[in-house]
Amino acid sequence: MSEVAQIPAPELKAQELQRAFDVFNQVSLELTQAYEGLQERVESLTDELAVANGALRRQYQEKEALSERLTLLLNALPAGVVVLDSVARVSEANPVAKDMLGQTIIGDDWPEVTQNNLVVTDAPDEWQLGLRRVSIAESPLDSAGGRLLLIHDITAAHELKAKVERNQRLAAMGEMAASLAHQLRTPLATALLYSANLAQPDLSDEARTRFVGKATEQLKRLERLIQDVLLFARGESIGRDVIPVAALIADSVHMMEPLCLAKGVDLCVHAEVEHVMVTGSRKALTGALLNLLENALQACEGHQECVAEIRLGARAAGGSLRISVRDTGTGIAPEAQQRIFEPFFTTRGQGTGLGLAIALGVARAHGGSIEVSSITGQGTEFVMVLPCGEEGQAQADEIRAR
Repeated sequence: MSEVAQIPAPELKAQELQRAFDVFNQVSLELTQAYEGLQERVESLTDELAVANGALRRQYQEKEALSERLTLLLNALPAGVVVLDSVARVSEANPVAKDMLGQTIIGDDWPEVTQNNLVVTDAPDEWQLGLRRVSIAESPLDSAGGRLLLIHDITAAHELKAKVERNQRLAAMGEMAASLAHQLRTPLATALLYSANLAQPDLSDEARTRFVGKATEQLKRLERLIQDVLLFARGESIGRDVIPVAALIADSVHMMEPLCLAKGVDLCVHAEVEHVMVTGSRKALTGALLNLLENALQACEGHQECVAEIRLGARAAGGSLRISVRDTGTGIAPEAQQRIFEPFFTTRGQGTGLGLAIALGVARAHGGSIEVSSITGQGTEFVMVLPCGEEGQAQADEIRAR
């Protein structure tokens, strides 16, 4: 018989029961240890969660305080602030913006708001809003894909600017009137003197003819002065003619060649503008170029130390036309270069002082400018810069629109 069979049944059951209790105790101990570890972990996580919640609460409070400060700041701003979403719909607006554009603009499409409230002015980024003049600055909101609009009420600044410009015009008119009176007095007095001599009964026919010519010459000078003043005051009307630059140069050369030949001045032309076009007034541009050429001719007359020469050049690049007039004349003193474009400023006794002012006005009206460089005793160069081609024309239209 086996050994197990020799153990009585009650003892066998007791041993099995003891082993079961031992296993149970072992499992209970492991469960207790696991529970204690889990409890410690829960306590640790609870502490970490409390710390995290405290940090989040502080961040929330800080952000809430920041949001409150930003709200107070936006409400206190004297400018209107409008926030547009990615589809150009008004999502936010401060009280100033609502006062300008309406209290119910939230949710409205911005294009409709501008169409119903804003009127385009002649200044870029400025609009008329009822009786107000406003400027609008725009910034992108990259994170949201929208835009931030800052609306400034510039009514007071615009009115102040208009008053300053008006005062400047009045001051300029006063200076112009004084200068014009001075310019008119000399030829008028001369013409009156020659006219008075014509009344002498014993005046010979030869002297009478000479006095008539002199009086007529002074009257023509008066006429030209008055025409220049009217042209400067009125401004030349700028047309939309498409002008070949080569024809513009040819017209000017045709008129200047006889004068240069009579004065013994060489006129050299170098123009690389065979297919270049400009848009504007042919008459005004030709007159402006002739003013520059006549100015160069007069500068060469008083300078005999070198060969008298005028170089007329033209070239186009990058949407700009550059017409240069260079002379070998006396040059312009540095202190005079700052004033040569002022109306009635002249260094010659017989000059009106309007030629360069008119030329600059014509260039600016065509969206261009005039540059000058001069060395005393060596000569002067004037460069008229004008837009040309499609790129240049777009630039000229933008400048004239301002």
